Amino acid sequence: MPQFTLDDITIYLPKTLARPALVERLQSGVFERPEAAAARARAKPGLRVLDLGGGVGFVSTILARGAGAENLVSVEANPALIPVLQANLDRNGQGAARVLHGAIAAGVGGGTSRFRVQRGILGSSLAQPGVPEEEVTEVPSLGIQTLLYDHRPEFVMMDVEGAEEHLFDQPWNPELRFLVLELHPPRYGDRVIKRIVDCMSDTGLTYDPITSTGRILGFRRVRRKG
Repeated sequence: MPQFTLDDITIYLPKTLARPALVERLQSGVFERPEAAAARARAKPGLRVLDLGGGVGFVSTILARGAGAENLVSVEANPALIPVLQANLDRNGQGAARVLHGAIAAGVGGGTSRFRVQRGILGSSLAQPGVPEEEVTEVPSLGIQTLLYDHRPEFVMMDVEGAEEHLFDQPWNPELRFLVLELHPPRYGDRVIKRIVDCMSDTGLTYDPITSTGRILGFRRVRRKG
């Protein structure tokens, strides 16, 4: 089983998932580097954290270390990654984090969503019309409003490969202090990005220059005067 060390975090991958593009990013140390920096900047002890798109567990481990593993809920849609995510959290001493399997959907969710599993892990996402059926699997549909209500996160880290397009139609929970997400502009236009910004503004958050870079967009709660 291939093993990689990023900073002081150990990541194991099954050989079936160790595709060349992913291996190159892990070996070079550039894998999820902006997200890792944002996680370190904002995940503080005791903060309730919701990690949407846990992947192989690199950023999830950073979030758990910063906030405390018992305060982290990490969600991943790709069924092949659930055991990998859990195992890497365990190997790095963060096994108390809670891992949920499902695709993030608008509203309250329920039922299942069609999820496209790409070779390896890069680029797997909700299935669009016309995707070959052999690449599609049904996974639990987890509604964003249900997740926010159940977990009341103060910090949300999000990388859901374009599904964010459908998650910002109404304000989020008032306890939210930070949001960091990766935008996917090839999958949607400026109106969607404006909707995300407007939703966070209505929630009481503003642009966060500390966690924003390139396609990584960060928000923080507006500070009160005094």
